[in-house]
Amino acid sequence: MDKPETKRLASYNLDVHGMRVEIRIEQSIIDFTPQYMVSFPGIGNATKLLLLSFRGELTSMVSIDPSRVQDERYMKSLDNRYKEVSNILIDKYIPGIEPQMKVLLTSYIVNMMLGLGDLEVLIADDSLEEIAVNGASDFIWIFHKELGWCKTNIRPLSDESIYEQSAAIGRRIGREINNLAPLMDAELADGSRVNATLFPISQGGNTITIRKFAKNPWTMTAMVKNGTIASPIASLVWLCIQNEISLLFSGGTASGKTSFLNACSMFFPPTRRIISIEETRELELPNFLQWLPMVTRQPNPEGKGEVTLYNLMVNALRQRPDIMLVGEVRTKRDAETLFEAIHTGHSVYGTVHADNAQDTVVRMTNPPIDVPKITMNAIGAVVVLFRHRSKGIRRMLELGEILETGDINVLHRWNILTDKFVQVSELTRLLETLQLYGGYTKKDMTDELEEKRIVLEWMVKNNVTSIDDAGYTVSNYYKNKQKVVQLAKDDVKFARDIF
Repeated sequence: MDKPETKRLASYNLDVHGMRVEIRIEQSIIDFTPQYMVSFPGIGNATKLLLLSFRGELTSMVSIDPSRVQDERYMKSLDNRYKEVSNILIDKYIPGIEPQMKVLLTSYIVNMMLGLGDLEVLIADDSLEEIAVNGASDFIWIFHKELGWCKTNIRPLSDESIYEQSAAIGRRIGREINNLAPLMDAELADGSRVNATLFPISQGGNTITIRKFAKNPWTMTAMVKNGTIASPIASLVWLCIQNEISLLFSGGTASGKTSFLNACSMFFPPTRRIISIEETRELELPNFLQWLPMVTRQPNPEGKGEVTLYNLMVNALRQRPDIMLVGEVRTKRDAETLFEAIHTGHSVYGTVHADNAQDTVVRMTNPPIDVPKITMNAIGAVVVLFRHRSKGIRRMLELGEILETGDINVLHRWNILTDKFVQVSELTRLLETLQLYGGYTKKDMTDELEEKRIVLEWMVKNNVTSIDDAGYTVSNYYKNKQKVVQLAKDDVKFARDIF
């Protein structure tokens, strides 16, 4: 029977802790989703099974002290010890093997024993956002940044092996997962978020879901470049941040709320002290800013030691922040502390789950958050992010200002038919606030927005999309605005030394 016609969508190699891995992504005419194919050159299925059989001997020859798994020096020495013992076992069971192949097999064994086995390949691929292990009876799924959900050719060995991977992740940060505690939230050393569940809570078997930490965080220039937001609207967001006007970023799950918050960090003046508060570390700000990241902590198995978002917010107010970043507002106490921070002279930028600008006000003013509607006027504006699943794109859906009454006035909206951003109303309260605290006339503000648009589009043209380069450029804008604006108008090729 002829093989179904397939289309190659992408192919590349990965270096996974010294091991070369080949990736092919293909779309077959008989499949509904792309296939993410992983292959280990030189390691066939029979060899993999043989290497897996080493596990028992390796465990008996190299013991692990669970209390020291967070010690980097200990783990490095353990890594070296595993390599030594792996070489001994390879010589014993596969004599006469070539040195290059021996290195490859040793890397595979170490990944299997100290890492997360075949999951290490998926974790090493920066083009992936999510990894989903749905039980031992199904192949692992991944969410690709450009291609969406894809099915891999990797299947877990057993539900027991999924449990062992979950337990290993938990041990490194002092968390447990077992029959009495079948749900676990944790994170990997690189900041990636992990959720694990055990059967029978998850009826299809044990599961692991990994939300990968973005190594190259989004910037506003990158978002302008890919069409997430238009440069004139990004300029308005910049003007608000420059003038310390607090903003809320809302949207559905995986719509890009936190990414947008991170993208705004390039606009923070370098003379400010910034404290971020998150349940899991996701933000990554320019490295020259005075930034103190803080994360919550779950209680230990005895129910002690919990540090909540509210605890961190209260503590942060005692550390003289100029800017506070709040990962997500979920409870009334979170919101009350957020508004207290705004009223005591801090600019606050946070995220909340809501589908549009109007729903953001409804969500904030009803249970479980349930703050008085009038308090919403402490927020200058709401930016709503939207993920269009079928088109595979993310867009700013709406930008609305908060009126004195706490109601929303939508200023800009994305048109799904044209993929353009449309202005639907004029600035009112936001204009008054900028005039009051920024000292702008209406003409001054128009000129300021135009200059910012020119600078942003110059940065986009010169591909200034890294968090440090973008933040460096904006910081120079604050230091010598005329020079930076003139460089942009003259279309001078971007280089750090021109500043």
